[in-house]
Amino acid sequence: MISGLLLSLAIALVSWGLGKLVPVVGGPVFAIVIGMIITLFIKDKSRFDKGLKFASKKILQWSVILLGFGMNLGVVAKTGAQSLPIILSTISVSLILAFVLSKALKMPGKIATLVGVGSSICGGSAIAATAPVIQADDEEVAQAISVIFFFNVLAALIFPSFGRLLGFATDTGEAFGIFAGTAVNDTSSVTACASTWDSLFNLGSETLDKAVTVKLTRTLAIIPITLVLALFQTRKARKAASVSAETEEPDVQNEAEVQKSTFSLKKIFPFFILYFILASVITTLVYQFVPAGAALDFFKLLFKYLKDVSKFMIIMAMAAIGLNTNIIKLVKTGGKPLALGFFCWAGITGTSLLMQKLLEIW
Repeated sequence: MISGLLLSLAIALVSWGLGKLVPVVGGPVFAIVIGMIITLFIKDKSRFDKGLKFASKKILQWSVILLGFGMNLGVVAKTGAQSLPIILSTISVSLILAFVLSKALKMPGKIATLVGVGSSICGGSAIAATAPVIQADDEEVAQAISVIFFFNVLAALIFPSFGRLLGFATDTGEAFGIFAGTAVNDTSSVTACASTWDSLFNLGSETLDKAVTVKLTRTLAIIPITLVLALFQTRKARKAASVSAETEEPDVQNEAEVQKSTFSLKKIFPFFILYFILASVITTLVYQFVPAGAALDFFKLLFKYLKDVSKFMIIMAMAAIGLNTNIIKLVKTGGKPLALGFFCWAGITGTSLLMQKLLEIW
């Protein structure tokens, strides 16, 4: 296991540094790309397999749990109330488009789910949370991450100019901050996009603060969506177990034994999501009941540290996923996910603008 973990760690360290230099791309994307390139030159990966599997599954789950410590449910609910109708609308449109178009394009359901969830909620973090729930493999995760990355970069590059063309107010960051927070997929590109607007019009961090708050509120949708997917996966497994039991010869194995061997709630249900929710609740309670002072400052520093650790663990997991990905096969089969990602992205952008008009924000 050590060989695979060390290789993932080495790539993660390099990718973390590159992500700091080029935040519009971000460490996770660098990690998955570097991993996909390096794996082309490794003829025999057998000695790395165990460590890579551990990194891409377990470390990924732990990173999602630690993300919960960055979420104060009370503060987000209060400050994100203004953007909530827009967030709900954009998420709904993206998920509906992903479902309908996946059927029309005859795409594999898991890739469609990952692209839809990644587009509508929070890019790589949502994909990280959803992948183990629906049991997506590394290539499916890599395809979804690649699609999200492409439209992240595109949005970060063109949205500031697009905002000026549309006539967003330049003396305040409110409207553009909400737009960036709802229409850009990943946090790294949201911050890059909002920071560009602040720099263009000397707004300090007004746009960035607004965009990050909206993005944080939007990220909370990970909780209900992953739980719904988990329940769906559990129901699907039970149905499969029931069919298997009906077709089994009675003198070979009784129904109870078939259920036991083909279905396990512990294996199917993503209990790490419950720990993720618990981490969010702990954060909320701390901000609610710990008085201002040294104690609260300590918790703020601790939560910031845990969030940074979480981000690095995601980078390490993405490196392992990249190392497990056949880039040649990915290029050959990536057309449909890219088309799906475009329609989801366009739908989210249009819905965000429409809702801001209806709510008279813009």
